[in-house]
Amino acid sequence: MVIDKPGGMTSHDVVHRLRKITGERSIGHLGTLDPMATGVLPLLLGRFTRLAQFFSSTEKSYTGTFRFGNATDTYDAEGEMVGECVEPMLTLEQVRAAAARFHGEIEQTPPAFSAKKIAGVPAYKMARAGRPVELKSVTIYISAFEITALSGATASFAMSVSAGGYVRSVAHELGRDLGCGAHLGSLRRTRAGPFTIGQGHPLDELEALAGNMEALTTMCVHPRSLLPEMPSVTGDAYVLGRLRNGAQANLPEFSSAPLVKVFATQRKLVGIARRVAGTLFQPVVVIEGTGDRE
Repeated sequence: MVIDKPGGMTSHDVVHRLRKITGERSIGHLGTLDPMATGVLPLLLGRFTRLAQFFSSTEKSYTGTFRFGNATDTYDAEGEMVGECVEPMLTLEQVRAAAARFHGEIEQTPPAFSAKKIAGVPAYKMARAGRPVELKSVTIYISAFEITALSGATASFAMSVSAGGYVRSVAHELGRDLGCGAHLGSLRRTRAGPFTIGQGHPLDELEALAGNMEALTTMCVHPRSLLPEMPSVTGDAYVLGRLRNGAQANLPEFSSAPLVKVFATQRKLVGIARRVAGTLFQPVVVIEGTGDRE
């Protein structure tokens, strides 16, 4: 299910509310959104949480604003101001020229106030406690980055960045490069991998359907649409029986696909199978086992 996350809530808050709406205890999100951010938050419910491993490297797209004139300790509008506050005298051309280096493969240092862990401890916990935070830079890839407008000290932007990239860090570094400081003013995620804002449901809309599982199911992404890079097959009784029991099965339609989604019906996903040799496949994730059939 794709949620259009409102501002002022953590991703965990959204999970908690959806548990109350659906009655499903096992729910996990695919990529944290900061509390101030809005937009696409994909959630896996029930046994579909077993698919999380296949979504770990998805690119994400954002729109938002940068505010020039001062930096903050969190690199966004919710943090405390650090350094001097100045009145920036910038042109759109200057900002776009400075932003040009944030394209392609770059090295980026995550914010101290982030979920990155140091010796098993989230960096933000250390930062809040006033302890020094030393995070190593990571390689990320920004496939698209455009400064779309500049109004006073606020620039609007659109960006697509690989998993692990922080838009807040881009804001902070851009302000440093321009010599006036900057922070992330607002952020809206418009895409997370294959999931788009057009698929997003506001929580209020879902709360109106609380307890109506038939209606809530229609709000979920169709299982056939999940992981579009994998082909789908509807297995016969023999194949499904073997895969449900964790045994290898022959899928003659696929001689080169590394992973295949195996269905029992148009909508009922049995699991994901990996090719081990020729057209012989081994289940790596089983959503519906032998004891789950109606």
